[in-house]
Amino acid sequence: MTSTSDMLHNKKKLLISISGPTASGKTAASLQLAKHFNTEIISCDSRQMYREMKIGTAVPEPNELAQCPHHFIGKLSIHDYYNASMFENDISGLLKTLFKKHNIVIMTGGSGMYLDAVLYGIDEIPDPDMNIRKALTQRYNNEGLEPLRFELKNLDPVCYKNIDKKNHKRIIRALEVCLSTGKPFSSFHTRTRKKRDFDVLLIGLNKDRKLLYHDIDKRIDNMLEQGLEEEARKLYPHKGLVPLKTIGYTEYFRYFDNEISKEQAIQLIRKNTRQYARKQINWQKRYKAMQWFEYNKASEIIQYIEQYAKA
Repeated sequence: MTSTSDMLHNKKKLLISISGPTASGKTAASLQLAKHFNTEIISCDSRQMYREMKIGTAVPEPNELAQCPHHFIGKLSIHDYYNASMFENDISGLLKTLFKKHNIVIMTGGSGMYLDAVLYGIDEIPDPDMNIRKALTQRYNNEGLEPLRFELKNLDPVCYKNIDKKNHKRIIRALEVCLSTGKPFSSFHTRTRKKRDFDVLLIGLNKDRKLLYHDIDKRIDNMLEQGLEEEARKLYPHKGLVPLKTIGYTEYFRYFDNEISKEQAIQLIRKNTRQYARKQINWQKRYKAMQWFEYNKASEIIQYIEQYAKA
């Protein structure tokens, strides 16, 4: 019997990307695919990379991690600087190694910018000047967002036209590049797609919205039972770090600061997670090549991959 690996012998190597909102079943589906194709899994989750954030980022359970090799889980400390461009470079080297052993590799996760980095590449944008960032952040804290928006409009009207004008992090990032390089932030966005020496199949997981919300609540309940509050309390002294600007932690930090009650923090975690899931769904709908399957139909996904291999 001819295996999928044999079918791909004369074709490019194949990266299978499993996408979907939080709690859509990506871990279960990716494990079934990895075991079927006897391959390895790359995490494309920008928060599961931080080893101190296990509970709040729903890192796969030890028994799940033991079922096949995983990469980019617990790779970093919250004190490490990391971004999508660095992920692209790291994944490029990793895939060269993995494709020597496997014709198919699985990648799973809900971080859209990190997926874009793998699919299309990231423009070479200068690393942040931390002194400028600190000064801009201080201005934002003291004066609000409007003066920073006005400055960006003057320095880079092209960027200002397209940027999310309510997102202070993106405004600060654009300004910091303008000020540190003397060039418009938009000038670094060439949108030139990098060629890849492997093919990519984009798989999206569908889950009924009512069921998705139910499973989100169930996951949050599980996090609470596992000790999310204790994990957040340990990380509280570092709450200003970028990785900790994450749902599940920021709400607890507000509770620790006596801004809200514990019950309000938990309700906000539920609400914000649902909002985040909707944003993920909208982002994933941008990919015209995405093939959608019901979350519990791994066998259909396997059949689709094998049909692609035969073509």
